[in-house]
Amino acid sequence: MVQRYFTVGNNGETEFEINRSRFICRAKRVHSEKEAQEYIQSLQKQHWDATHNCSAYVVTELEQKASDDGEPAGTAGKPILEVLHQKKLLYTVVVVTRYFGGIKLGAGGLIRAYTQGAVEAVKAAGIVEHRLEQELLLHFDYSYMGKIEHELRNTDLGLETPQFAEHVSWGVWVPVGSEKSWIEKTMNWTAGQVKVELGRTEYQEYPVE
Repeated sequence: MVQRYFTVGNNGETEFEINRSRFICRAKRVHSEKEAQEYIQSLQKQHWDATHNCSAYVVTELEQKASDDGEPAGTAGKPILEVLHQKKLLYTVVVVTRYFGGIKLGAGGLIRAYTQGAVEAVKAAGIVEHRLEQELLLHFDYSYMGKIEHELRNTDLGLETPQFAEHVSWGVWVPVGSEKSWIEKTMNWTAGQVKVELGRTEYQEYPVE
């Protein structure tokens, strides 16, 4: 599993007009190449009357594809795919639907329009970073709460909500591979009076833009 990757945060949708051509731009997070293809097909059905439904997706480095959907070769799908590459996105599909307005844009104009469409779709969705992290479950006496909270709040670690019972239990997410270092730090904060268990290992999401 990769340690970290970028993808879009939510489904993004926006639109704009160039020389009376209407461009509807969408970005979506997907989990597989099949899901990306099904999303493209669903928009083709939804916009069956559109002039073009151009698209590109990158799931993994080995699973990516672009489609001009009738636009001149290299003027639509490739520019969309290039935006995904520039922003280093994985598990992302972008579809730009065009309703032709009667004025031709030329090859250069099309490339600029579809590039703009991809950029704005991704912007509407937002970008997040997924980091593969290990959950550390900290168990400690209430007397150490102030010290541990002070130290943890000064980190960029993902923190669960503390659970208060006979003792305090607090889930903390640390990058995979750094578990030993963080366990040692928590021991130092409490003079060894903290019990640490390994919890889940999964991707945690952090907003980028």
